[in-house]
Amino acid sequence: MPSFQVHALPYHASPDAYFGRLRSAPGAILLDTGRPVALHGRYDLMCAWPLAEMSPFSDESAKDFLQRLRVASDTLSVQDIPKDLHLPFAGGLIGYFGYDFGRRLETIPGHAADDLKLPDARVGLYSWALISDHQLLTTQLVFHPQVSPSERRRLIDLFESAASPRSDTFHLVSRFQAGISEGKYQQAVEKIQAYIRAGDCYQVNFAQRFQAQYQGDPWVAYQALRAACPTPFSGFQALPGDAAIISLSPERFMRVSQGRVETRPIKGTRPRDIDPDKDAAQAEELLHSAKDQAENLMIVDLLRNDLGRCCRTGSVQVPELFALESYPNVHHLVSAVTGQLADDKDPLDLLACSFPGGSITGAPKIRAMQIIDELEDTRRGLYCGSLFYLDIRGEMDSSITIRSLLAKDGTITCWGGGGIVADSQWQAEYQESLTKVDVLLRTLEQLGQPASAGT
Repeated sequence: MPSFQVHALPYHASPDAYFGRLRSAPGAILLDTGRPVALHGRYDLMCAWPLAEMSPFSDESAKDFLQRLRVASDTLSVQDIPKDLHLPFAGGLIGYFGYDFGRRLETIPGHAADDLKLPDARVGLYSWALISDHQLLTTQLVFHPQVSPSERRRLIDLFESAASPRSDTFHLVSRFQAGISEGKYQQAVEKIQAYIRAGDCYQVNFAQRFQAQYQGDPWVAYQALRAACPTPFSGFQALPGDAAIISLSPERFMRVSQGRVETRPIKGTRPRDIDPDKDAAQAEELLHSAKDQAENLMIVDLLRNDLGRCCRTGSVQVPELFALESYPNVHHLVSAVTGQLADDKDPLDLLACSFPGGSITGAPKIRAMQIIDELEDTRRGLYCGSLFYLDIRGEMDSSITIRSLLAKDGTITCWGGGGIVADSQWQAEYQESLTKVDVLLRTLEQLGQPASAGT
């Protein structure tokens, strides 16, 4: 039986050169921290050629699908993994859960149309990975013992050979169009506020989507978006038929390391300004906004409850409340909730207890999801779901797929939303939903256009 092996490669801060060699491979996936510009993440992780890929069957419950993932993961042995391996992934599961996987966990009506036809999840089982550690400035190929010597040699040769130049392109053939009118957006916010006044809920995350037609390779689009808006929980997942998930997420969902759980909900946003003084004023306003703090605290309380279902009694804490995180287009208000995973629970139990994330549903969660289904005409698909890895030792990290796009069947789809509360002003909420995705839409509308095109 081959042993567990790690093979060093030249370090690169950007994953572009290495992932370019995998882009066309089956099951290619990249989890990207946005280095060297974004500074919050430590590891990039990329894989391809999975041993298996799994999506839920049409009538399969969440419980049964998660158990199927466990069974697949168990085919990779843990016993040969070195105890001193400090890398985040030693083989295991990587993929996405779409927002609508939550319909398999909770009872939600089926009003919203499923026009994108995206599976509720797609998860691969991988026996190797390329991992860049931006703290130690290393890049390494990690091989589970199940990888054969010939496959190890093939992968080492692939990444050590000179990269072949590519001439792929991407461009839009129509500009992005909003899925609903400003007036309909106003009506939806007013309906949510009527539910709040009636005591039905406290907060509901309402989103609108934008679509355009495109031609070309979505990986080119990802590279342009990454340059314009680097974020610590970015990712690219190749899907069948040249489709792809493109995510520029700033938000962690759930992380598990040696049994310690952390989630970092975002709630509270202000746009950046090119004037340093105005930009600083925007940040200060957000930090001291009673409304944004109240919204953030609602979600912190919801997540404390979610973690409490899977963590040891008394271990759930809030070590960070109302911290400021800044990105190229927005400032965010971020908190942290932590806990210790209970002895009889695993990371997939944790996902089931907490999915979808409270910061992108509302409170109480199930009622908020029912209202979302009533007021949003179409299903969210990948939006507000999660990209994640879960290795065979139980190490997991995951994002919430906000600032994310789906490129599929010649249409690229993007979503923007925000939390609606009793004192929300619909015009401000509408503008916030645009602000969050403006840099993404503008970048793609300008991609491949002549400099004088005026886009």
